[in-house]
Amino acid sequence: MMENNFQQIRTEQLESISSGDKSFEKELIEIFLEQIPSFILNIKSFFEKNDLINLAKEAHTAKSSALIFGLTNTGNSLKEIQLQAEEKKVEKLAALIESVEIELKDAEKQLQKILGDSNV
Repeated sequence: MMENNFQQIRTEQLESISSGDKSFEKELIEIFLEQIPSFILNIKSFFEKNDLINLAKEAHTAKSSALIFGLTNTGNSLKEIQLQAEEKKVEKLAALIESVEIELKDAEKQLQKILGDSNV
């Protein structure tokens, strides 16, 4: 894993949305954990099929979820994927998608650890 891609989950936004309701936070984490593999699979699949319309939509949806967990770098990369796909500029997409996949898999591990802790 590249060190510069590492970003820590920040739960401030999650806590703001949940107003401190730990069971709601747990539910949101579980939903995002279920979504991550689908986001990765769909983004890669749409890219491989050159389905830029659905790639842009999937990146937009994933971005919103990532930002809830303070994944600003991932959110910015997903926004860039969305914009590049909408403008039909494919040159940078492979590298962006690879970076996002690494970041989302790292976030997945962090979220599983957070769920394992007793405070959520």
